[in-house]
Amino acid sequence: MRPHHHLTHPRTLHPGAWWLWALGLAAAASRTANPVPLVLIIAVTWFVVSARRGDTPWAASYALFFRLALLVIAIHLVFQTLLSGHSQGLTVLFTLPEAPLPESFGVQLGGDVTLEALLTAFYVALQLATIFCCIGAANALGSARRLLRYVPGALYEIGVACVIALTFAPQLATDARRVRDAARLRGGQRGRLRRFGRLAMPMLEGALERSVELAAAMDSRGYGRTTTDDPCARRATSTLVVLGALGTCLGAYGLLAGTPTAWLGLPVLLAGCALAALGLLVGGRRTGRSRYRPDPWALPEVLVVGCGLTATVLMFWQVRTDPTLLVLGSPTAVPPVPLLACLGILVAMLPAVLAPPLPQEAAR
Repeated sequence: MRPHHHLTHPRTLHPGAWWLWALGLAAAASRTANPVPLVLIIAVTWFVVSARRGDTPWAASYALFFRLALLVIAIHLVFQTLLSGHSQGLTVLFTLPEAPLPESFGVQLGGDVTLEALLTAFYVALQLATIFCCIGAANALGSARRLLRYVPGALYEIGVACVIALTFAPQLATDARRVRDAARLRGGQRGRLRRFGRLAMPMLEGALERSVELAAAMDSRGYGRTTTDDPCARRATSTLVVLGALGTCLGAYGLLAGTPTAWLGLPVLLAGCALAALGLLVGGRRTGRSRYRPDPWALPEVLVVGCGLTATVLMFWQVRTDPTLLVLGSPTAVPPVPLLACLGILVAMLPAVLAPPLPQEAAR
């Protein structure tokens, strides 16, 4: 029987939908330095993660990325404070002792620290921190390990390697905690270096045993088998994928450059995506793979992706119609509110309601 994919049917959303939603918000954050839409994007990601995260180990990754975002802002402000000798601004907050450096270095240690320089550094760091929060939301909502199951057939070796790495990293941390607790119960040595020498060998031995067991299991299931081995097919696949990747990078750079000729990046981006897709399709014929219990792609996935793309489209439309609202003329000025961009970001909050509930929540 085909499963019933209604909006209220308890199931796990396709991980690709969450990643596309988060990438849409990240693309919107990359087009503005206004703190109003940036803070709004962070609030939207936090709200959606709080409403739709599960009990899986990767569901707590948003807090880690949020702390990393705060660390990025702090480091940026510290470096701006220490290297603020040539900073522009009239509002001097305090003055640090200057250290003489050669002019060829291009920086100066110490000097006057102005409010304008600190605010400019804060807004630049806030943009990067917002992108980190978007990636953290994607990791918390959509499992990267499940997403790697949908790597095209031409890249399945890379997908298998990434899945093994994502699987063994948490196991290695678990083994380290288990061995450390066992050594502590036995009353091991106190020094950190000596204790690390005693813990390293059991951890390495456990990792090697699991590697050998996994290699034997993969070999018995036919991993690495190819259906065809045509040199011409390999060369055609490599050429198409390289040309497609080059066209995609050039097209994306043209679109994100914000120049009057940015529209030329769209046909280049489409041509690059078409070549890359053709190369992956040709290379996928060399491998015969089947998926166990594939995740469905139904109406909830389409709605979630549409919400993320709405934020991107409205942000780019704001750049086209009135870009002055997305860039601050003066760091000390009151940030304007771009209504069109903020409306798209608020639409991206709807997956908290549109995404189906998780099976664990329905059981409770």
